[in-house]
Amino acid sequence: MKISIVTAVYNRQGTIGEAIRSVQAQNYRNVEHLIQDGGSTDGTLEIVESLANSLTYVVSVRDAGIYDALNRGIARASGDVIGVMHSDDLFASDNILGKVALAFEDNKIDGVYGDLQYVSASDPNQLIRYWRSGPYEPRLLGRGWMPPHPTLYLRRSVFERLGCYDTSYQIAADYDAILRWLNFGKISLCYIPEVMVKMRVGGESNRSIERVIRKSLEDYSAIRRNGVGGLGVLIQKNTSKLKQFLVPHDIIPQ
Repeated sequence: MKISIVTAVYNRQGTIGEAIRSVQAQNYRNVEHLIQDGGSTDGTLEIVESLANSLTYVVSVRDAGIYDALNRGIARASGDVIGVMHSDDLFASDNILGKVALAFEDNKIDGVYGDLQYVSASDPNQLIRYWRSGPYEPRLLGRGWMPPHPTLYLRRSVFERLGCYDTSYQIAADYDAILRWLNFGKISLCYIPEVMVKMRVGGESNRSIERVIRKSLEDYSAIRRNGVGGLGVLIQKNTSKLKQFLVPHDIIPQ
């Protein structure tokens, strides 16, 4: 089984190297890493090219934002399974993709996901939040549930049948797509009960109050559009994040 990892990047010279090395360190070897650069001007592309190996495929061209870049990367992918590695993120260990591939040996499974750690932007060993996603049940969508997007891997057929990311959303296209795949597409998911990805805090959705407001509006639009409820779902989606700050005592940053 071939796994395609798509990374959209623009001016992330401080973190892109670690993301690339994280993919290259995986002990599952049938992997391609598709890097979609948006025309970086800060040295990002030079770092990418210096670290690229025979499994790295780089395209640098202006795009219309992260979701447009992800769509372009997915269109280039040749793998049986496709996932995302954001330019600020890294895998929690070197055997994550091996476990993903093992889960997909069940032909009834359309997607695989796990848990996510939010870590300090300056120190990925400093744990800020812990997103324990838990097993999926369809009724959870009405409570604002979603799998952590950076941990989600899907068969190519899901994208072919149900589409990629709607670029009319600037921040919540991943939530919109996940609701479409789950509620309308009725895809089946397998939960890996461990941390798969470390995600640095300070992303697009919360870097200003204006972005927070816009994200809420886009989330609400996605909820209504995909038929999973209304304002109550949005409220539960936002309030459910509070427990992520209550890090279990048995969780030790890796």
